[in-house]
Amino acid sequence: MPVPGEDGKGVQNTMPTRILVADDEDTLRRVVSEVLSDDGHQVTAVGSGEEALEAFRESPANIVITDIVMKKLSGLDLLKEIKLLDPDAIVILMTSHASIETATSALRSGAYDFLIKPFEDLEVISAVVNRAVDKVRLLSDNKSLMQDLKRNAEELENLNRDLREMAIHDGLTGLHNYRFFRDALEVEVARAKRHDRIFSVIYMDVDNFKQYNDTHGHPAGDELLKTLAQILRKRSRASSICARYGGEEFVVLLPETDKDGALQYAEVIRRTVAEHPFPGRETQPLGFVSLSLGVAAFPTDGDDTKALLGHADRALYRAKNEGRNRLFG
Repeated sequence: MPVPGEDGKGVQNTMPTRILVADDEDTLRRVVSEVLSDDGHQVTAVGSGEEALEAFRESPANIVITDIVMKKLSGLDLLKEIKLLDPDAIVILMTSHASIETATSALRSGAYDFLIKPFEDLEVISAVVNRAVDKVRLLSDNKSLMQDLKRNAEELENLNRDLREMAIHDGLTGLHNYRFFRDALEVEVARAKRHDRIFSVIYMDVDNFKQYNDTHGHPAGDELLKTLAQILRKRSRASSICARYGGEEFVVLLPETDKDGALQYAEVIRRTVAEHPFPGRETQPLGFVSLSLGVAAFPTDGDDTKALLGHADRALYRAKNEGRNRLFG
């Protein structure tokens, strides 16, 4: 049976819709089922509200058409049960003229529409169901759209998180970068002043790194820097901030650490790097890969970022000038 289209002509459904029909009158149930089957829908017909509810639980239909007056489980009760299972379920009620007030009340309970029996024209069944099918497709499209929006939002959040991580981390070593370290140092200075706390900063530089690069190639130099980053992470506390300051220079911020503690930590790093079996280490001037380190403590060596970094930088260059593979504070 044709379904009215926008141009007033019949339009055949192109996609079958699963419809559950519940009515305890055999003749009416058969007529409704035949009309909908002829329209191309997949129809399941049952003779009671209990059977309809069981069928819906096993395999939810797109649309449920039920008589209001049935024994035991009425159409209104079936409507309520189905809405509990699926709030978006499309339920159409069939009622006689005598029960039109009940049908109107059912609309307020969540029914989509109602059919008045006996039917003056069987095409009215197709027309009401066709509108319901449009609603089903609209709900499905909206659900897909919401899922797409949610997925896009999640992808955007993941992208933003990755961008935030990239903005504060060094791409080669995975350590924090220069910008993050400077911001963290500003915060630490303010915190230490406010709460009368201490902390220390360590500058370190790979000795003769250019010679290592020239001898073994830049990929090998990159691997050396990545290994050094791993050593720093392994030897640092969770509260410490390790960063690649630039090139072969690294820096560590040690909260709640005095000068002596920072010097001890720096010595552990210096010794660990000197003992590490870097490939080609024997070609370096000292016969191994080494670091020069400079230490500065707040507030002893400075009470602002410029003074602290200046002190650590001067200590680092003293280590360089006095033979490398050593540290000063």
